[in-house]
Amino acid sequence: MAKSFTWNTNALLIELAVSEDDIDSIATIQPTNSAAVERKSNESLLPIHQLRLAGEGNSNWSKTSKALVSIYWAQRLKYISHRQWSEAEARYCEIATNDDTSGVYVTSIFTIFDHVPVLRAEAMIQNGSKETISVTSLSSLAVGGLTKDSKPWWHDYTLSTAISSWFREAQWTDHTLPSIGLDHCLPSSYPSSPSTFSRSNQGTFSTGTYLPMGMLRNKTTADTWLWQNSHIYVALSKLQPGEEFTTVLTAICHVYDSPDTAFQAMTAYRRRIRRPHPDNENLPVIFNDYMHCLMGDPDELKVRNLIAPAVKAGAEYFVIDVGWYSNDSNWWDDIGAWEPCPKRFSSGFDTMLRELRDAGLTPGVWLEPESVGVNSKIADELPLEAFFRHRGKHAEERGRLIGLGVDYFKFDYNIEIIQGSDVGGCSPRVAQLDHNRAYLTWVSTLLAKYPDLVIENCASGAQRMDYAILAIHPVLSTSDQEDPVMYSAIAVAVFSAITPEQSGTWAYPQKEWSDEMNAFTVVNSLLRRMYLSGRIDKLSEKQFALVAEGIQVYKTIRNDVKSGVHFWPLGLPKWHDEWLAVGLICPERTLLSVWRRGGKSSCELPIVQLARQERVKTVLLYPSTYSAAVHWNSKKKCTGC
Repeated sequence: MAKSFTWNTNALLIELAVSEDDIDSIATIQPTNSAAVERKSNESLLPIHQLRLAGEGNSNWSKTSKALVSIYWAQRLKYISHRQWSEAEARYCEIATNDDTSGVYVTSIFTIFDHVPVLRAEAMIQNGSKETISVTSLSSLAVGGLTKDSKPWWHDYTLSTAISSWFREAQWTDHTLPSIGLDHCLPSSYPSSPSTFSRSNQGTFSTGTYLPMGMLRNKTTADTWLWQNSHIYVALSKLQPGEEFTTVLTAICHVYDSPDTAFQAMTAYRRRIRRPHPDNENLPVIFNDYMHCLMGDPDELKVRNLIAPAVKAGAEYFVIDVGWYSNDSNWWDDIGAWEPCPKRFSSGFDTMLRELRDAGLTPGVWLEPESVGVNSKIADELPLEAFFRHRGKHAEERGRLIGLGVDYFKFDYNIEIIQGSDVGGCSPRVAQLDHNRAYLTWVSTLLAKYPDLVIENCASGAQRMDYAILAIHPVLSTSDQEDPVMYSAIAVAVFSAITPEQSGTWAYPQKEWSDEMNAFTVVNSLLRRMYLSGRIDKLSEKQFALVAEGIQVYKTIRNDVKSGVHFWPLGLPKWHDEWLAVGLICPERTLLSVWRRGGKSSCELPIVQLARQERVKTVLLYPSTYSAAVHWNSKKKCTGC
C-alpha cells in the first residue's frame, strides 16, 4: 500500500488505499468508533473501478470472467484525485481515475448519511477518447476482503440470499461458503477462490426471482455485511466520444452486530433516500376491492355496496381495482385507453367517484400504464416507438382521471419480457434501464405536480420491489398471495426488503372463514400498511366487529410504524415455519406480531433489546377478546443478549 487516506464520518470509517502503481481500492469499511481499523492484506484488495470493454477479459488467472473482477481495465485506471464534502445531513466522497492512453475516465461518488452505517456508491464513465467504446460491464462498487483476513474464512462465514417469486416474496436462504463452491482449493500462495457465486434476475420483473440483496455474517462473532442494489439491470452501452454512462446505485452496510442491526440500518438508509410524501407520514387505511372481493369485476352496484362497510370498518381510501374500463370480463386485453366502461358504471364513473368522496373516502383506481392490451384502440393509435420507450398518451389519460377527483393510483405491471427494445440498434439491456429511469422520472413529475397524489407500486404483487422504484413510490403491494397462512411468512420477511410504512399487506376477511382465520389475516397487515379487502359487506356482525377492532388498533399504532425498526425474535422466517414473529422497536414501546401455524401451543421469543429488564409490561392489543397468556421472563438469557 503506497498511500492511503481516511474518510471518517459519524457512521462509517472508510479507508481508501492507493497502490504504488496508482490503483485505488477500499481497504476498510467499518463502523465509526470501532475498536480497531481493519487493514486488508494486499491480496484481498480489489480496485474500486471494475470496468470491462468489448474484447477485454481478466488479468488474474485465478478469477474467471464470470467474476467481473480482476479485469484488465481495473489495472489501467489510475488514481487522479479525490475530494470530500458535506451537505444536507450527508457526507460525500468522489474518487476520479483515468487511463491516459485511451482518455477514458471513471469516477465514483460515495454517500454516507448521518448516523446511518451504510455506504452508497455509483460510478460514472466518460469517454474522453476520439473513438466509440463498447462498455460491457462497470461495477457500482467493488470491495474485497469482507472476511477480515480470516484464515479459515470459508468456515467462519455464512452467505444469505433471498428468493422472491410470485406468491412467495422475500424468502431468505442461508448458504455455507463450501456449499456454493467458495472455499480454499488453490495452492497456499493463492488465498482466494477461483469460484463465483451470483444472483441475478432476467426480465422486466426486477425482483421476480431474487431480491437484489445479500448478507454475509460471521457464525461466531458479531460481524455482519448487508447490501442491496437499486435496479437489477446490467447494461451494454456504446459510448460515443464525449458521452457518459452512470451505473445504478448500490449500498453496503457493515456493523459489528447481529443481522437485525444491519437490516435496521438498511431501513434507516431507505428512509433517507425515499422521496418525501405525506402518505408515509399519515399511513391511511386503504380499502381495495380486488383480493377475495370483486376480483377484477367491479360495477356500480358492487362498489356501492362496499362503500358503507368500508367507512364503518375505518377505511380512508377506496381503490377500484382492475376491470373498471373493460366491456367484458376479459379485462386484460382492453387495457391502454383507460376510459370508464359505461356498461359497468351506467350513472357515470364521475358519479361513482363522487359517491366515494361524499362518504368521506379518497377515491383511487387501478392502472397499468406501461402496457397496452391487444384489443385496446390505443394499440392502433400509438407509434411503434411508444410501445417501449414512451407512453405520452397514457400520461394524458392520467391527468383526466385526476380531474375527476382520483387521488390514488395503483400502478400495476403484470407482464415480464426477457429484455428491452432493440429499436434503432439499441442494446436491449440499455433500453430496459433507460425505460425504467424514464418511467421513474415520469412518476416523479406526476408526484411533484400533484403533491397529495399517492401512486402505489405493484407488479404482480412485489415483483419490482427494488429501491429505484421504492425511492419514488410511497407504497407497494407486497404480494398477490391469496392464502393468509402462507402470506404470514411474506409479511414477516418483507421488512428485509422494504420499510414498514411502505409495505402494503392484504387483510381480506371472509364470511366463510373462522374468527381465527379472519383475525390471522388482519394481523398480517397490522405492523405495516393496512391494505383491507375481502367481502366485508357479507360479514356477520361479530365478524365485522373483529375486523374493525383490528383497524382501530392499527390507527393507534401507525405513528409507531412509520418510525419503528424491525427485528425477528425467531430469526428470518422459513416458508414452512410453524411459529413466526416480527417486531418493531419504537420510541415509546416495542410492538410484536406473532403467528402460530402449527406445532406446539407455546413459544419462547427472545427480545434482545429488552433482555434482563425487570419492568416490562406486556399487553395483548389484538384480538383483545382472545385468550393468550404472555409471560415476561427477565431472568432468562437469550441468544445475542
